[in-house]
Amino acid sequence: MGFVTAADGARIFYKDWGSGPPVLLSHGWPLNADSWEAQALFLAEHGHRVIAHDRRGHGRSDQTWHGNDMDTYADDLATLIDALDLRDLTLVGFSTGGGEVSRYVGRHGTGRVAGIVLVSAVPPFMLRTDDNPGGVPVEVFDDIRAGSVTDRSQLYHDLADGPFFGNNRPGADVSEGIRDAFWLQSMASGHRNAYECIAAFSATDFRGDLDSFDVPTLVIHGDDDQVVPFSVGGSASAARIKDAELKVYAGAPHGITDTHKERLGADLLAFLRREETH
Repeated sequence: MGFVTAADGARIFYKDWGSGPPVLLSHGWPLNADSWEAQALFLAEHGHRVIAHDRRGHGRSDQTWHGNDMDTYADDLATLIDALDLRDLTLVGFSTGGGEVSRYVGRHGTGRVAGIVLVSAVPPFMLRTDDNPGGVPVEVFDDIRAGSVTDRSQLYHDLADGPFFGNNRPGADVSEGIRDAFWLQSMASGHRNAYECIAAFSATDFRGDLDSFDVPTLVIHGDDDQVVPFSVGGSASAARIKDAELKVYAGAPHGITDTHKERLGADLLAFLRREETH
């Protein structure tokens, strides 16, 4: 574990486990690197160096007042990648993290990148606009912002107990421990940071970033995702990215890093090993 220092002096926390071909895991809102524990452990045990960081304003990284936007997140990611001199790197982004790695590629290119995986990710563009009529209405994100201001602790409980893990579906059985871990990580984020990140993940247009992908890409998405709808996220990203592979998890919710951790780990490892043989 350690820290790197961003251009504005913000300290960015990261974990660095195992050895072998490098994989960098970028987490979702409003979580931190701990949300990747199952995949980080699995991949490190199977011959990979796994790096997972806390985005600025989240977890153990500095809670800066400014810089809660995708350009800054991407530049922080570049700082980490450069500081660790990572090469032939596979970038894996979950939810908001998928936006972060996409904007990294858009701003910094793929010179150090061997492959990309988008998991339940927010690209290409979540917000409904005139030129994105299939997107999510702004009122949905306004409600999240209102909940964050009114009682963000309860907001995180409601997300964990309901749509994030699909615990509001008939027959769902998501453990209290998984839901508590979501709440705990979420409360470790800075209030302003988490609030401003709602606009960062919902209103940032990643379509141009996806157009610049020129390395093998795997897109994984549940078709019962109530947070980033499949049609808005995975389906649209896979259609836009040249030669992308799409894996659809039937009936799966947003939080598949927990609910489908064994399947996700196996799919990530298979993608990594395929890239190593090419």
